[in-house]
Amino acid sequence: MKLLFSPPSPYARKVRICAQELGIALEEIVVGANPAAAAADPVLAAANPLAKIPTLVLDDGRAIYDSAVIVDYLDSLTDRALAPRSGDARWAALVEQAAADGILDAALLSRYELFLRPKALRWPEWVEGQSGKIERALDLFEGSVRDAANPGLGDICVACALGYLDLRFPNNGWRTTHPKLTACFTEISERPSLKSTVPA
Repeated sequence: MKLLFSPPSPYARKVRICAQELGIALEEIVVGANPAAAAADPVLAAANPLAKIPTLVLDDGRAIYDSAVIVDYLDSLTDRALAPRSGDARWAALVEQAAADGILDAALLSRYELFLRPKALRWPEWVEGQSGKIERALDLFEGSVRDAANPGLGDICVACALGYLDLRFPNNGWRTTHPKLTACFTEISERPSLKSTVPA
């Protein structure tokens, strides 16, 4: 299987971490993923009409996307489940993934607004709204139990969100206001799967 990705992408990082935790080897292919580019990367666009990363290309040529679907697919291939297979625990894990991905969505939208849009056209109130989403989700995760020693899907997704905040918004200050998350993130970041996927 081939994973089309860009190293800074937190969504791709989630897939790469999950694959490593599951013991699944992926051929990683770096593709262009500039959101401001007029033309899509041809390799990526040939596999995924949305030309979005990450995209998983199966051995038979079929493509799977987006990151949540890819992770669910990879999770189905092994006996070790990152997310429970059924019941309330499964829905809780998927909701955690959605909330962590929501942090990423809000952070990416804020980054586009602040770094791609001309200064005169920026919308500060909209960025503030995105920051509110991030803060509420961080508060949610601060109050939940994390397992850095045996991470499941939710733990991995939260770690990817926190890593992205550190990368793109180092002055966010989430560590000061969320000590439990800070401690868990420090511990989980020592796992080989996280160390080998730190975005540059």
